[in-house]
Amino acid sequence: MGRLFLLILLIAAAYLVWRAFGPRSWNRNSIESSSRGVIKGPDDDENFLWELEKQQFKQRRAREEAALEEEARIKRAQQKYNPEPEKPADTKDEDSTPEKPQTPGDVDESDNN
Repeated sequence: MGRLFLLILLIAAAYLVWRAFGPRSWNRNSIESSSRGVIKGPDDDENFLWELEKQQFKQRRAREEAALEEEARIKRAQQKYNPEPEKPADTKDEDSTPEKPQTPGDVDESDNN
């Protein structure tokens, strides 16, 4: 009697496995997916990617322009509040003492010795 019960359980298990993984189930997934159509995510959509790229380009351009404007503003402020004194090109250094011109009648004090 126990062997008959095991045989019935074995047949029932084989039937359930055949229904779950049989040839009819092999095509079920491909038929269902093709009837629904291809689902695209936002990373597959060309228009979405194009718009995203344009938006990033505009943001990068705005940051670059803002940086250039800031540099120009700083440069104008430095010129306004810290003007560099202009030196004439033909003047000598301030440390050197000007020599007075010697005339033939002038006697040098070091020559008296």
